Amino acid sequence: MAHDMQSQLKQGKPFDHPEEELFLSLVCTADILGRKVSDFLKEQGLSGAQYNVLRILRGAGPEGLPCGEISTRMVTRDPDVTRLLDRLEHRKLVTRARNSGDRRVISTRITPEGTALLKALDEPVVKIHAEQFSFLSSAEIRELLNHLTHIREKISSRSSANPGEGTP
Repeated sequence: MAHDMQSQLKQGKPFDHPEEELFLSLVCTADILGRKVSDFLKEQGLSGAQYNVLRILRGAGPEGLPCGEISTRMVTRDPDVTRLLDRLEHRKLVTRARNSGDRRVISTRITPEGTALLKALDEPVVKIHAEQFSFLSSAEIRELLNHLTHIREKISSRSSANPGEGTP
């Protein structure tokens, strides 16, 4: 099981650094996990980014959020959040309106149709995740979550301490 990334990638030469193998293993694992949800969402006429935005807006409540705030809360970066919101608004899943307190700010809110769509998707998405991780115990899930949280925290603290530095 150790070093199976080399065989999965059909790479004859071993990795020069274990960190490189770890990075690729995380990316490949995220891709495999994401495909199942992505395929399900596609059947519902949504992209992963659209689903993410709808969940963000549901969590924001009736006040909604400005475009920039939505962008910072997204799981994966999307360079064109405005176009993403345009598509959701066209489907009547979100609405946008100028903020009464500051007319320069446009707030986006989830509509009742958007909320109903998410409600219909909640259980199937949870089932997909439960199936994907069914072979892990609760303790193993917590341990993995702790490791991933630790990695994100350390990388985030380094990035904020050294802006402009880092690797892709």
